[in-house]
Amino acid sequence: MCNQYTPASATQIIRQFGVALRADYHPADVFPRSQGWFIRAPSHDSQARELVKGQWGLIPSFAKTPHLPYSTNNARSEELEAKASYRQPWAKGQRCIIPAAAFWEPCWETGKNVWWRFERADGDAFGLAGLWNTWIDKSTGELFESYTMLTMNADHHPLMSRMHKPDPKLPNDAQDKRMVVVLEPDSWKEWLTAPTSNARQLIRMTPESTFRAESNSSR
Repeated sequence: MCNQYTPASATQIIRQFGVALRADYHPADVFPRSQGWFIRAPSHDSQARELVKGQWGLIPSFAKTPHLPYSTNNARSEELEAKASYRQPWAKGQRCIIPAAAFWEPCWETGKNVWWRFERADGDAFGLAGLWNTWIDKSTGELFESYTMLTMNADHHPLMSRMHKPDPKLPNDAQDKRMVVVLEPDSWKEWLTAPTSNARQLIRMTPESTFRAESNSSR
């Protein structure tokens, strides 16, 4: 799972993602339940893209309050059809791209938590797969935008399988280590607009060579 990331820079938002930059855009590090940024196709124009500010932690439509007692910043891609919080956004095609310059993951190989920072090896920003939802406060009519970041199993990934604290009760190939879903630029349009069955095919493991990883024991 991922619990901290750095949004793409203003230059990357414009150059890579081709969306208009909002005046309040500020790429400060994002943590669960804090405000972050995502890109979606507007309902009135599936060919366009818009930059949206919202809570990192999807608020499902059935929630009685936007302040959830459980975490929804990460969604297991294998369970999108089954989990109540994500079933409707996934079925309705409410997919988004999360523009990220970097993200952080914990490594426990030394016996203690050492944070690693991940960037793209080519210097570009990541386009991470996500889902979004708009929650409406029925008493006030206020709209709350929110999103979640998709993850997938990384037990067999040469780099990402090293992240997160292992469970000593489980074998190495059954740890259910997690990694984010990286979308390459040539798949962004399809991810945002294609039928759900097509989008499912875009959830795949990213080669180790895509990442530049650096440990930070002082963090």
